[in-house]
Order: sequence, then structure tokens, then C-alpha cells
Amino acid sequence: MWGAWSHDGIDAWRRMAEEWFGSLGDELVRVEFDDVQTTVSDDVAVLSAFVTFTGLSADGEELRSMNNRLTWGLRKADGTWKVVHEHTSAPVDMATGKVDLKR
Repeated sequence: MWGAWSHDGIDAWRRMAEEWFGSLGDELVRVEFDDVQTTVSDDVAVLSAFVTFTGLSADGEELRSMNNRLTWGLRKADGTWKVVHEHTSAPVDMATGKVDLKR
């Protein structure tokens, strides 16, 4: 969803996040999770959810929003949960090829 097929490793993720947040100027982002579902065992877990990202002006006025689907695969090592796989997506209109970012 962020303009690349994958972001491999923490440095690639950090660059992507810095570029995205840096592009916002003085805008803020509200992130909301809906329909969160989890499956958890002793050392592996899967989470899925719908996520809404809302762009807000510095005064808190809603400017725009988008939705996507999120899936995380997590592994527990040394007592700490770490995301080892993340997938985000949104439905595509097969006739136009456009992504639907409104749920």
C-alpha cells in the first residue's frame, strides 16, 4: 500500500515511516483499529484488523481518511513479541484497477 512491493528489514521500514510522516508537515494522523481478531499460542500469534488512518489539521479538523486491511504475524522470543510479517491491502475494482480505500 505504500508504493513498494516490500520493505525488508528495520532500516527499510524506518525510511518508509520517516518519509510518510515527514510528508505530513504540521498535520497529525489518527489511527483507529476495528474488528480486531487474534489467534495466540505460546510463541506465535496472528492479528487481523481493519485500520482507518485519518489526516487531521494542526487544529484537529479532519482533512481526509483511508481504510485498509492489516494482518500481522508475531513471534515471541525471550519474552518479547515481535512482528515478523505484516501485510496491508485494500480491495481493487477489477474493471478499473483502482484501489478502494473507503470501507
